[in-house]
Amino acid sequence: MTTLEVARTTADRAPAGRRRVLLAPVTITPTKPLTPSHLKGLFWTDVVQRATEPLADVTHRSSHTVFDPCEQTAGFWEYLDRTVGDVDYSCLSEDEIGRLYVRYRTNGERAPFSACLPYLDAIERHGWVHPASTRLLELRADQYRRLGLRDPGGLTEHQPPALTLDEAIDRLHEADLCLDLRPNGGPVFVDATRDGLPLRQIVAADGRPNYLACALRDLLPLVTEHDETVLLYDRGLEPDYLLLQRVLARTGGRPVHRVPLGRVPVDGTIASARHGGWQGTSARDLLERFAPRHDPAALKLGMRLYFVGVLGPGDHDSFRVDLLDRNLTRARKLLDTAEDVGWDRVLDLLSGLRGVRGETREHVDAYRLTTGLLGRHGPPPSRELLEAVFA
Repeated sequence: MTTLEVARTTADRAPAGRRRVLLAPVTITPTKPLTPSHLKGLFWTDVVQRATEPLADVTHRSSHTVFDPCEQTAGFWEYLDRTVGDVDYSCLSEDEIGRLYVRYRTNGERAPFSACLPYLDAIERHGWVHPASTRLLELRADQYRRLGLRDPGGLTEHQPPALTLDEAIDRLHEADLCLDLRPNGGPVFVDATRDGLPLRQIVAADGRPNYLACALRDLLPLVTEHDETVLLYDRGLEPDYLLLQRVLARTGGRPVHRVPLGRVPVDGTIASARHGGWQGTSARDLLERFAPRHDPAALKLGMRLYFVGVLGPGDHDSFRVDLLDRNLTRARKLLDTAEDVGWDRVLDLLSGLRGVRGETREHVDAYRLTTGLLGRHGPPPSRELLEAVFA
């Protein structure tokens, strides 16, 4: 039995009173290749999940179905059908589809919401996915496998939110958190002004929901089923996630924690993937460059050492291929020198890494755990820890 199997067996045998943690990272829409910023969030989420699972029951919720109705995705699909036409997307690369997405975002032309309604209906009723996004998800699933990333089903399965948009708005009304101007032909706002937060529109006057409305549909019923919710997100979304934290905590009555992550600059510049610029640094490019030179175990560990431990939660350090390569080499040395220390010591270590600045939390701090492997003069790493969390 491997140490990972031992960890899972330990969890299975734990008392029925184990705490329940909902891990809800920002979902990456299936519209472009995975960039270094995307990879940072994915590896961070992966380490939090694996390190917390021995201590609590973790639900990793990341479903593209939830966010497909947003303009970023459904609007892109409508644009493709209107401007590109009948194309065999299964023959296109992720770069080619990504360039179409950049063209869509650069064009600035937004179809009326009525043009997107058939897409929303197909998503909601049938779990339909446009062939362009189907192709990207297929490619992404293979990249997840090679990078050792878990797919909670969001890449391949239809995972709709439990609430309709109207039901989510009703929940907000019940918590006195909603300003609904639809009867007068206006938009819908989340109203947390009593907490000093500005009004935030979630549904436009024409009925178009934004990604915050989609997140509320998904998370409002889930927070009540868990003892703690962890939101991992792009630091640029701080105002919206501060609002989301307040809403979920008030409606669910359970602790909700935010883990903001800075984007990864490339050549000193932080840019959204909507502008392109991922050539040479996408997940596919990195795998093509490093997989032939580093074995799978070192590749998985080294990626986590770099994107979590070296880059950290901020956005100060630009992406460096040479530094990533150095950490892949370091990973192999760590694997070669790892020692068996016993699973009880691993549990003690993980338990001690819960909480931030004296605040008790259920989930493990991925940054503190990962940087603990980077010290040059510390004891050899635990083989059990590497296999259970970083393999």
